[in-house]
Amino acid sequence: MAEDLTILTSADKAAQYQSLIPQIEALITGEDDLVANMANICAALKEQFKWFWVGFYLVKNDELVLGPFQGPVACTRIKRGKGVCGVAWERSDVLIVPDVDEFSGHIACSSLSRSEIVWPLYHNGEVAGVLDVDSEHLSHFDEIDKLYLGQVVKLINFG
Repeated sequence: MAEDLTILTSADKAAQYQSLIPQIEALITGEDDLVANMANICAALKEQFKWFWVGFYLVKNDELVLGPFQGPVACTRIKRGKGVCGVAWERSDVLIVPDVDEFSGHIACSSLSRSEIVWPLYHNGEVAGVLDVDSEHLSHFDEIDKLYLGQVVKLINFG
């Protein structure tokens, strides 16, 4: 297990991900606890990218329930098809929202969140949760984030 992260600040976004992903893999290798691994993934992503909020929601009894996260307090439960997370779950697809105020049905856990990306997590072919990342800047997320966050979520083992 890695104990410290090497944070790149002067590199472009792709290079930052390329440096961070192997560190995340080292951080969670050998640990089989899902919550512990999700918590460390959130901490590593938040530390590298300084996003407003990064965290996981897990499917429980037909709702997304708040899991490990880094950032201010968050919505605890989200219904399927509601908000960006619920729509990403319902569609089983990655959503990039450049301006959350223009997303119909956006759930404003914080008025400081301006843009968002949500990646579904799969277990046994079904969506088992989502990785949700919020920024206080408009149009913060793009295809680079989609590509590399996809690599991050593939590291998660539901056991």
